[in-house]
Amino acid sequence: MANHFSALKRARQTETRTAVNRANKSRLRTAIRHFREALAGGNQEQAAKLFRTTVSALDKSVQKGVIHKNTASRYKSRLSSRLAAMAAK
Repeated sequence: MANHFSALKRARQTETRTAVNRANKSRLRTAIRHFREALAGGNQEQAAKLFRTTVSALDKSVQKGVIHKNTASRYKSRLSSRLAAMAAK
C-alpha cells in the first residue's frame, strides 16, 4: 500500500477513474450489443434507430478517452456496412 500522501491520493484518483472508464466502456458495449441483436432480429427500423445511438455512444467514448478514435471509426464502418447489407436484402 502507498505510504506518502501524494501516492495515497493517486491511488484514490485511479480508483475513481477506473470506475468511470469501466462504466463508459460498459455503456458502449451494451449499445453495440443491442444494435447487433436488432440486426440479427431483422428489424430494419429498430436497427437504423439503434445505429444512431451506437454511433453517438462511440463518439462519446472517444471524447472521454475510453477508446481510440480509429477504433471507433472501425466500429462505425463495420456496423454501417452491416446495416447497409441488411437494407439491401
